[in-house]
Amino acid sequence: MKRSSPIYLIFFALFFCSFASSAVIGPKNVSFQSNGEIVRGVLYQPVGVGPFPAIVVIHEWWGLDDWVKQEARMFADRGYETLAVDLYRGHVTADPEEAHELMRALPQDRGVMYLRSAVVYLKSLKTVKPNRIGAVGWCMGGSFAMQFAIAEPSLRAVAINYGALETDPAQLKKIRAAVLGNFGAEDRGIPPNDVQAFAAEMLKIGHSVDVKEYADAGHAFQNPNNKKGYRQADTADADRRMEMFFARYLKQ
Repeated sequence: MKRSSPIYLIFFALFFCSFASSAVIGPKNVSFQSNGEIVRGVLYQPVGVGPFPAIVVIHEWWGLDDWVKQEARMFADRGYETLAVDLYRGHVTADPEEAHELMRALPQDRGVMYLRSAVVYLKSLKTVKPNRIGAVGWCMGGSFAMQFAIAEPSLRAVAINYGALETDPAQLKKIRAAVLGNFGAEDRGIPPNDVQAFAAEMLKIGHSVDVKEYADAGHAFQNPNNKKGYRQADTADADRRMEMFFARYLKQ
């Protein structure tokens, strides 16, 4: 059998990588108006003939860092136009104390306003299906995903990953989107009792919800930068759940 030369193999690898990366158009830095302010974000578009369903991607308290952009690209690779919104106006940090200060400096109503404006922006794009828009968030972004679901009735599907949850029935009744939740049973900030209370209230008002708690996981278990708390198997399962969830509610 004739062996392929090293040069040929390198060429093939480079060709394959360039072909694989072309599955997504972006990242593209974009900006849009929100009550007189300029909000920025990063847009990823699937290759192919649109329009596509879309997902608003909401970052953790660290800011719009590389991991969140990687997640946005992953969803785009699955066929969604994704907009990762920069709630911190360009600030990104790896320092917990600074992250805490950045989060405290962002009023909830302003963050939700930015996210609702992101929906308006996505609906203005010819490449987006305006009636097939969802949202996903982690940590602080999960908390904002919860409030976003309450405030924006046009959302079709919202995935909350270890974000603070609402239990007031009056607020939950405003939700029109399907809701998926992924939580760590060892999360001190969002204990199992909170998750169970949220699910119970949703069911009580007649709104179906799909929540799962991972027994060996704590907070931020999906982020590989969380060296001590990252759980690879649980993350793979949570990703699978989100993939099926968004396909059901945004692609059908």
